[in-house]
Amino acid sequence: MKVLNVNISLDTVSGGGTAERTFQMSRFLKSEGADCAILTLDIGLDSRPREKLSGISVTALRCVFPRYHVFPLPESRVMKLVQWADVIHVMDHWTLLNAVVYRAARKADRPYVVCPAGALQLYGRSLAFKKLYNRFIGSSIIRNAAACVAIADNEIEQFRQHGVGDDRIVLIPNGVDPDDFRGGDPEAFRRKFGIGDFPFVLFMGRLNPIKGPDLLLQAFFRIDGHVGDLQLVFAGPDGGMLAALRTMAREAGVANRVHFIGHISGHDKAGAYSAASLLAIPSRHEAMSIVVLEAGICGTPVLITDRCGFGEVEQIGGGRVVRATQEELEASLLEMLKAPALLRSMGLKLKDHVTRHYLWKATARKYLDLFDRILGAGQ
Repeated sequence: MKVLNVNISLDTVSGGGTAERTFQMSRFLKSEGADCAILTLDIGLDSRPREKLSGISVTALRCVFPRYHVFPLPESRVMKLVQWADVIHVMDHWTLLNAVVYRAARKADRPYVVCPAGALQLYGRSLAFKKLYNRFIGSSIIRNAAACVAIADNEIEQFRQHGVGDDRIVLIPNGVDPDDFRGGDPEAFRRKFGIGDFPFVLFMGRLNPIKGPDLLLQAFFRIDGHVGDLQLVFAGPDGGMLAALRTMAREAGVANRVHFIGHISGHDKAGAYSAASLLAIPSRHEAMSIVVLEAGICGTPVLITDRCGFGEVEQIGGGRVVRATQEELEASLLEMLKAPALLRSMGLKLKDHVTRHYLWKATARKYLDLFDRILGAGQ
């Protein structure tokens, strides 16, 4: 089976969860026997280990306007890839690349699957552009797909609103590769980033309003002094809020206990999860957070909002799920941090749950089952 994975970026810094899903899905589809290729833009390709893409053809179109991911329209190159594939998997939603691939797939009569991964809902910036995009092509891309992949239950209704029947909606969640998180040294992480021996709450993600770092910082202000010498570590690239967050911390008098360490990966990331008391994800909007799974595979409990698409965390005892408000984050932080034995138990339960249900290998098998059904129906 020949699978073409399409996404605007594989960049570990700016690409977010869709870049990680495309990268890992390609690796594990190949390991399961599929012939896999990737179509992307030339943004941050060097951030990926080349050996992990061995045997996978990567076509990277030149991006000339990164703000909107605009590229020259090499229709012949795109059409050649589309015609090569038995099935096409398209990530994200609001992109020129998706529109170009959609038109090529329709012309070549190739089945394609869409996975917006949280991008389908009208939210955030450029709302007028998004409405126009849906009107002229976006909704057609969704309606005409052979299948629509939701990564969490909260996406299913969004597909229905575009006129997609339940028979074409498939739930395939994110995953994690345990091998990516071996060798993390919590003490080395603490030394490298100057955390010392203090307990800390970890935030992992872009410093962007959608991710809610300001909510977490406000909650931290309120519990300051109630949990010993607690620190707060923000690990992730600036998404437009870094300066404001630094100012907030300075004005509240806690700048010496709030650390902004930028994007981390590899052993640093594994060390951060292992060293943290808990991971906090205060998102205002998200489909299914990959960093929950990353923390879980490291045995770190989580505090997340009900916008993260992973409510089962609380059901299985792996953490807490609250509304995206400073007050609820504050209350749960206090409750969790004052019970170290409870935190250890939560971390173990979450690790067991993630290991049994959320590995990329299992995700790849679900995709292959879906592709087999689509191709069988076509024949």
